[in-house]
Amino acid sequence: MTISEKSAYLKGLMDGLKLNTESDEGKMIAAIVDLLGDVTKKVADIEDTTIAISDELDEIEEDLDAIEDYILDEDEDDDDEDEDDEFWPYDEDEDDEIGDEGFDFGDEETTVYEVRCACGNIIDFDEEVLESGSIVCDKCGETLEFTFDDEDDEDDQ
Repeated sequence: MTISEKSAYLKGLMDGLKLNTESDEGKMIAAIVDLLGDVTKKVADIEDTTIAISDELDEIEEDLDAIEDYILDEDEDDDDEDEDDEFWPYDEDEDDEIGDEGFDFGDEETTVYEVRCACGNIIDFDEEVLESGSIVCDKCGETLEFTFDDEDDEDDQ
């Protein structure tokens, strides 16, 4: 029997006994039964609220787990790349622009550049793509445009 059912049962007993609610004892019993009814309603409301909050917390926990998995997967990918980050011309302040210099692979005549897309994908490309002015990210499809502004570079120094 739930607390609501017990409260209703007591109210029914009081009504069934046909207590004189005008006498002192009857007034007191009626007040106690009314109080129990009010407490029962409050407890039922608190239980409903607790269940709703618990459900919301479960959803938040699932969302946080998904975010944590995403971040940890991204961090694991970045850990492999972090060792070589000092060699790449990627400018972290500008997600869609390349750095000042590319990485020269010794005897090879081409310079390979790298750019990091906003989605986190790292794209390698050569002088020919650089001169074209843009490249499309193969992961998210976003077009990354390159700008050459030597005056800005001199102003930054």
